[in-house]
Amino acid sequence: MNTSVSIFAQVQADIQAVEDLMLAQTHEQHRDLQAALELIVKSGGKRIRPTISLLIGQMLNAPHEKLITIAAAIELLHTATLIHDDLIDGSLLRRGMPTLNSQWSPGSTVLTGDFIFARAAKLAADSDSIPVMKIFSQTLSTIVNGEITQLFSARCQVDRESYYRRIYSKTASLFEISAWSPALISPADETTIDAMRKFGYNIGMAFQIIDDILDFTGDQETIGKPVGNDLRQGLVTLPTLYYIEDHPEEPDILKLSQGNCPDFERVDHLVNQIRTSEAIRKAHQEACQYAERALGYLQTQTDCSERRSLENLANFIVDRDL
Repeated sequence: MNTSVSIFAQVQADIQAVEDLMLAQTHEQHRDLQAALELIVKSGGKRIRPTISLLIGQMLNAPHEKLITIAAAIELLHTATLIHDDLIDGSLLRRGMPTLNSQWSPGSTVLTGDFIFARAAKLAADSDSIPVMKIFSQTLSTIVNGEITQLFSARCQVDRESYYRRIYSKTASLFEISAWSPALISPADETTIDAMRKFGYNIGMAFQIIDDILDFTGDQETIGKPVGNDLRQGLVTLPTLYYIEDHPEEPDILKLSQGNCPDFERVDHLVNQIRTSEAIRKAHQEACQYAERALGYLQTQTDCSERRSLENLANFIVDRDL
């Protein structure tokens, strides 16, 4: 059986329950809100974050109903961030489907994202867990602060620490809460709870690094945007950072290292140079190191089907589409 299929099959029924609860958040609301959320929820995606929550919750004997609620809250939070991201980036497609902002006005799109944020917070509160509510609000603040930072000060910034902070805000924080929250509502001890938080953090960092690699190695039709789109937008990701370190004297790199974005006509050349260089292998190796650290935090748990699925998920994340 395909490894990825077996991972998600284990929680398929619960994933359906999560999606049903997400869709229920627009019941008795404006019909356009219902249509918008239904379109987004049914547009696909592997539901990696709720899968992590469900597997960890089952492994740690978390209450089933609250586990479904938390998983839905986090996936709704993720959904709302995508709506706003697509509007900010001017993206017209996501997973080959038209984005909400391609069909609605900016105001309507923002308000829809706001509504989904609010319903996500309501579901987090329904967990009846103050610690979960606290980290939910912290995560939302982290995501928004990261977006503001990216908009105002991340353009053509050649700095590893800034890059790691950015991908934590953008991606790893959501993986972290996906692993941390189910542990918090379970009977697990503090050591286990912290281990699950660190598992989520590391697997989230690995996930975003792989996304940044695929931005260079994928094809436009598959990834739904131009190859090297991040660099074209002035975002310096890990493959570019490795290329800069390996080729510090190249004219394009000297310019970039000084905080100046490459000229429009030079971007294609630089993207092609990076995608065929050792920088891709080095970035992938770093993603694998994050995944290995994530796996280490699972070793304290008794061997069970959920732990094995989480291990397979970590490997799936760093191997996907490369």
